[in-house]
Amino acid sequence: MSEALPPASSTTGASPDSSTSSTADLGVGHRASGTAYGLAAYGAWGLFPLYFSALRPAGALEVLVHRVLWAFLLCLLVVMVLGQLRLLRRTLASRRTLLVVGLAGALIAANWTLYIVAVLTGHVTEAALGYFLNPLVTVALGVLVLREHLRPAQWVAVALGAVAAAYLSFDYGAPPWLSLALAFSFASYGLVKKHLGVSLSAIQSLTAETMVVSPLALGVLSYLILTGQDTFTTEGWAHTLLLLGAGVATTVPLLWFAAAARRIPLSTVGLLQFLTPVLQLLCAVLLLGESMPSSRWVGFALVWTALVVLSTDSLVTARRSRRRTRTTAAPAP
Repeated sequence: MSEALPPASSTTGASPDSSTSSTADLGVGHRASGTAYGLAAYGAWGLFPLYFSALRPAGALEVLVHRVLWAFLLCLLVVMVLGQLRLLRRTLASRRTLLVVGLAGALIAANWTLYIVAVLTGHVTEAALGYFLNPLVTVALGVLVLREHLRPAQWVAVALGAVAAAYLSFDYGAPPWLSLALAFSFASYGLVKKHLGVSLSAIQSLTAETMVVSPLALGVLSYLILTGQDTFTTEGWAHTLLLLGAGVATTVPLLWFAAAARRIPLSTVGLLQFLTPVLQLLCAVLLLGESMPSSRWVGFALVWTALVVLSTDSLVTARRSRRRTRTTAAPAP
């Protein structure tokens, strides 16, 4: 989700024109292509544990700085090719927008760091749990920070998530700090992105966010080089290409995600996002050799039950909303 997946609440951030802003009139082929883009994006994020594992012996900080720097350069190139550089500069001229972008950049960098540490230290199952918990944490933050009112089913889902966290804390012998940190950092990132509204498209937003943290990334990279801790040129050409590819791996799924968000309903995007932690969990258990005690499956099952309740409630609510819209729009007899 990037291990950091774009928040479902920000899927309209691509500022589509009137021909793409509503999914009601989209053809079957358009929705099919949107679903394919969504599967590609979330599938790629779900396979990130394999990619980042292949970057050893690079440490978490080195992987992070390469990811930030190459992603920024690639995003900047895309923005220039699309002719959006002037728009990006004009938007960032606002001090408030720049401040919000800076905070978003700090949060996504923290999320990326936590995820990379999880992969490189053999805790991918905990990372997957973090992204399963993320929708529940997002709902909880909506209540605590935005004073949103929850429907009964949403309260049930949040309560089940809290029970799952308590159970897993008992099973681990301590709270699952890494999972919680990943969930809260990304939920907070989504909260900050909500304040950005639709002023920046997905690619513009990632360009701005990586731009504001690039100076720090350059400083860290310089320190690693000066102290002989970098592996960019010491582990062979394949390793060098993999580090260079971190920018592509960050940017391309985001473009796929943006394409999906313009073509399919938000409820579909919300369901597709669960593909990522499922694939992460499978990678951890089946390919990376991480252990998953049977007792821990109980905690995961509680989280999945909460997600089923949350997703079902969202689908039912969306269907009712569409039905009311059609009724309201129907011409009077």
